[in-house]
Amino acid sequence: MSLDVCQHPWNYRVEPFRILSNLYYIGNRYVSSHLIDTGEGLIVLDTAFPQTVYLLLESIRRLGFNPDDIHYVLHCHAHYDHIGGTRAIVELTGGKTALGKEDIEVLQKRPELSWAPEYGLEFYETFEVDVPLVDGQTISLGHTSIECVHTPGHTAGCMSFFFEVEDDSVPRSVGIVGGFGLNTLTDAYLTRYALPLSRRASYLCSLERLKRRTVDIVIAPHPEHNDTLRKRDLLIQGQNPFVDGTAWPRFIETLEATAKATLGIS
Repeated sequence: MSLDVCQHPWNYRVEPFRILSNLYYIGNRYVSSHLIDTGEGLIVLDTAFPQTVYLLLESIRRLGFNPDDIHYVLHCHAHYDHIGGTRAIVELTGGKTALGKEDIEVLQKRPELSWAPEYGLEFYETFEVDVPLVDGQTISLGHTSIECVHTPGHTAGCMSFFFEVEDDSVPRSVGIVGGFGLNTLTDAYLTRYALPLSRRASYLCSLERLKRRTVDIVIAPHPEHNDTLRKRDLLIQGQNPFVDGTAWPRFIETLEATAKATLGIS
C-alpha cells in the first residue's frame, strides 16, 4: 500500500485552529493531532507520521505557541500514524511521553503491530515511554486534568481521554475514543499476527463503557471520524458545531452497530 500523505505530506496541510478555549487542532487532513494549552505548559495528543512532524511543529508555532513548552505527549494507541512523530518531538522538546501500558510492547518487541507494514512502511522511530498509562489514571498539568480510560480492542493498549475546557466560564467535557478501527479485528489480521479473537469482545466491552460518558465536544483520532474539517469551516462562519451534547451517544452507537454487522459479533 502506498500512503500518499507520507510521500507528499505538504498536500495534507491544514491551517491550525482553535476548537474551543484552550483546545486546538494541529493535525493534518489524514490524521488528527490536538494541542491543549494548560497555562503551565502544552499537552499534545498524538503526533501523526514522522513525515508530517514539520507540519505539526509549524502548526504549533502558527498558533503562537513554542514547541519547547510541550510537557506531555499523550497517545491514543501505538499505531504508526499516531506515534510516528513522537521520537522527533521528544528529542526536540524534551516532553514526556504517555502510552497505554499494554501498547508499550509494540515499541519494545513487536513493531510489526504498529500498522506500518500495512502502510508499506517500516517503523523504527521508537521512543521511551515515561508514563505507562493504566485505566483511571489522571494526567494533570496547569488547569487541565485528563482522565485516561483503557478501551482495548483496536489495540491492546488503546486509551480514551476525557477532560474539560471552559466556554465563557461554562465547563465543557471533551472526549476522544482511543481507537475504533475494525481493521485490526478481522480474521486475517488476528491470524497473521497470532492475536486472540477475544479482542473483538474487548472492543464491544470498551464501547459499552464509553456509552456511560457525558461528552459535549467529540474529537477523534482521524478528522473524518467527527467531520473535523467541515466543522472547522462552520466555525469560521461564526458557529461552533463542535459543541454538541448529542454527538457522543450517536457516535458510540454507530461504532457498536458497525462492529456487530461487520464482524458478526454480539
